[in-house]
Amino acid sequence: MATHLSYGRVNLNVLREAVRRELREFLDKCAGSKAIVWDEYLTGPFGLIAQYSLLKEHEVEKMFTLKGSRLPAADVKNIIFVVRPRLELMDIIAENVLSEDRRGPARDFHILFVPRRSLLCEQRLKDLGVLGSFIHREEYSLDLIPFDGDLLSMESEGAFKECYLESDQTSLYHAAKGLMTLQALYGTIPQIFGKGECARVRNGRRVPPDPMFCFQQVANMMIRMKREFTGSQNSIFPVFDNLLLLDRNVDLLTPLATQLTYEGLIDEIYGIQNSYVKLPPEKFAPKKQGDGGKDLPTEAKKLQLNSAEELYAEIRDKNFNAVGSVLSKKAKVISAAFEERHNAKTVGEIKQFVSQLPHMQAARGSLANHTSIAELIKDVTTSEDFFDKLTVEQEFMSGIDTDKVNSYIEDCVAQKHPLIKVLRLVCLQSVCNSGLKQKVLDYYKREILQTYGYEHILTLHNLEKAGLLKPQTGGRNTYPTIRKTLRLWMDDANEQNPTDISYVYSGYAPLSVRLAQLLSRPGWRSIEEVLRILPGPHFEERQPLPTGLQKKRQPGENRVTLIFFLGGVTFAEIAALRFLSQLEDGGTEYVIATTKLINGASWIESLMEKPF
Repeated sequence: MATHLSYGRVNLNVLREAVRRELREFLDKCAGSKAIVWDEYLTGPFGLIAQYSLLKEHEVEKMFTLKGSRLPAADVKNIIFVVRPRLELMDIIAENVLSEDRRGPARDFHILFVPRRSLLCEQRLKDLGVLGSFIHREEYSLDLIPFDGDLLSMESEGAFKECYLESDQTSLYHAAKGLMTLQALYGTIPQIFGKGECARVRNGRRVPPDPMFCFQQVANMMIRMKREFTGSQNSIFPVFDNLLLLDRNVDLLTPLATQLTYEGLIDEIYGIQNSYVKLPPEKFAPKKQGDGGKDLPTEAKKLQLNSAEELYAEIRDKNFNAVGSVLSKKAKVISAAFEERHNAKTVGEIKQFVSQLPHMQAARGSLANHTSIAELIKDVTTSEDFFDKLTVEQEFMSGIDTDKVNSYIEDCVAQKHPLIKVLRLVCLQSVCNSGLKQKVLDYYKREILQTYGYEHILTLHNLEKAGLLKPQTGGRNTYPTIRKTLRLWMDDANEQNPTDISYVYSGYAPLSVRLAQLLSRPGWRSIEEVLRILPGPHFEERQPLPTGLQKKRQPGENRVTLIFFLGGVTFAEIAALRFLSQLEDGGTEYVIATTKLINGASWIESLMEKPF
């Protein structure tokens, strides 16, 4: 059992065990020895729910990555392809199957689509002449994956682009299915709040939804799915009190800003993938006297990051400027604990010390790792360029000089800094000014295309379509009103002992999290004017509960709110929500779900068109 999934008010081990059970049932259908051929993108998410030991228990002897041509040799009865429903992957699978047929002896082939079967994919396999080779063609509903005790993600890398640029509602359907799975396990959620509007019906026919109004669609899908299963009344006592559906388009600003929490900066600099990070190995090499720096490791240091590690759970959500003092105190505590061995005189005292030794050694190893990571991050955050970039970001977010060409951005383009960095800053300026003056926008576009190449004109078009980079319409900048009403900029943010969520960006309070905070107390009626300015109307739906399942809250008991971000969420936003959960008088504890864990760079990259 993964203990880090069960520390909160909601035991997410229940969800993990449910998806593991479904996987075991499928493996058992394929009797005999097995080799799994993985769609490479799925290996990370699957690693969070099923380690190799579980697969081995069900006769999985070999595992390969899906690649063209022949599969590696494997003396097994079954070959199982575990893939996303993508046409290009079907071509590779057909190539594998045909090469195996020629090789002999006969194998049993199976295909497991994640998270849904696809008629288009099956048709492609049929056209390629291999569909009949598969004994089992099934789907595995891996919609929401538990990452931590309060965090779930679909890890759908294209959800934002599909929804906002391509009007593809597949990710919305998967989100609704994932939420239905949660309700089947944790009870019906009585109240649903959100920002967005449903796909409307005009003259008896559906019209394509405005991509800004996605979450009402998710709510509608959930309610429709619930009606379809009216025969099976959910009799589980509700764990969640509320569901808040937040559209990423409501808050385009937050992911563009540089995260300043410990976990956020690890993600910004090195990228966290499926709870793992790869780091430069030299900082982690054991120091030996007289080595002279020879034989340093060349393979990246891979570390898992979640709340199962005590020290990481303590520091991950802190502003990076507050991490050093915690590590220093922890070093003194661990050192003092090891010194206790000199005071152990009796056999009983020695036995007690020895019993604590494994935990102490693990704590010392953890401290060494995070001290090394903090040093790596500090090398970046103390650089002149990082300071200059952060200064410009904070000027934009506090409303300074957002309406004219920025000299730092000009310098970045002239020096040909990474394009993603430049686009992120230009988009941040655009969002903080409710769009750029036409001449400023034209100037930036011209400079970017002339410096980085005209093939990026499609990327600029995508950013404009998503609302990230656009001309100011109507001549009015609404951001100052939003900033002041929601208190998005706090000059006196306390990084060491925070009293407000603005500590996660050293001054800027994430708009998305401020909306969640205000919904909890005093309610959205207090900010009606701002809600009208932000994209899409807000909505509230009630789901009736069977008699006897209505929740009677005990005095002092906090509500539990599931907050779902469509289009992605950052680690800084997660940290801010955890901060609110821990407030003594907060009144609400949050569980976070999302289509994808993102940072500004990965988000912008997902919207970029690859050059031909």
